[in-house]
Amino acid sequence: CKILRCNSEYVAATLHLRGPGRMAAYCDALRSYSHCTRKTARTCRGDLAYHSAVHGIEDLMIQNNCSKEGPTSPPRPRPPAPNHQGLESLDICNYEKSFLYKHGQPPTYQHCAAFGDPHIRTFHDDFHTCRVEGSWPLLDNDYLFVQATSSPVAKGSNATVTSKLTIIFKNMKECIDQKVYQAEIDNLPAAFEDGSVNGGERPGGSSLAIRERSPGRHVEIHAEYIGTTIAVRQAGRQLSFSIRAAEEVARAFTEEQDLQLCVGGCPRSQRISRSECCRGRTAAETARALCKEMLPIEDVYFQSCVFDVVTSGDANFTMAAHGALEDAKVFLPNAEKLHIFQ
Repeated sequence: CKILRCNSEYVAATLHLRGPGRMAAYCDALRSYSHCTRKTARTCRGDLAYHSAVHGIEDLMIQNNCSKEGPTSPPRPRPPAPNHQGLESLDICNYEKSFLYKHGQPPTYQHCAAFGDPHIRTFHDDFHTCRVEGSWPLLDNDYLFVQATSSPVAKGSNATVTSKLTIIFKNMKECIDQKVYQAEIDNLPAAFEDGSVNGGERPGGSSLAIRERSPGRHVEIHAEYIGTTIAVRQAGRQLSFSIRAAEEVARAFTEEQDLQLCVGGCPRSQRISRSECCRGRTAAETARALCKEMLPIEDVYFQSCVFDVVTSGDANFTMAAHGALEDAKVFLPNAEKLHIFQ
């Protein structure tokens, strides 16, 4: 995929445009950029940078009233290859920087979380409490696959908790090798399955990195190349997952990849009403008092906390809802949507 070359030729052609003929030369450069992307379309089909470039060119042509037919910029002399390629690869592996450069504005982000007796906050700010025993995909798109495995919170209980998380960062040629991260209860490693802590030996390998925030309790994975950050936590006997993903990345899936709890929430047959748990008055009052200490606002995080403490009998579940709320404060693009009331 030669999209990097198209990008750099466009940059070189527009970098020093001045004077009265500037707009005509700018349209020439955009047409050249468009020709270049068309030539590389077949090999770049699954490439995020390629799709960003194609959409960016269309937008810029409309904004600047450039016609699709017309003269193009003269080709520039080829620079010496080795160093140049390395620099381009590093730049293409910083999603935010390359998006800002192409679109003139930062990317938009979305947030999803799964915690406690799985409560799912979807990318669209819907909120469900789920039964979902066994393995279910939280995400399944062109760049990421995340699967949560749930088991009953107690013997004979209807409620389940996440006991295992598998996260696959799919191979992205310019930036990273495919990497798999797996966490289980009492085993929250600060490395990928192969023992590495970054995206491998490629020029952009450092654009994927794991950081341990609290040993055995809280790990963060930064995937700069796709504008995504993931937090995995353990609180009590359950795991939780939070993600802040670039909108373009979150939406990069086909119709076949339609079951994703972060996108559509739990299927209707798997949803539980949170009010069902709390008919025993004393248990509910005790749980409310415990949760109120950590979560003073009585929103869905508070309700989830009460549900989990009553259902499991484990006061540690207050930490699961609190951790999810802390992640949401950092990851949510719109702070006004932090608290959901149902």
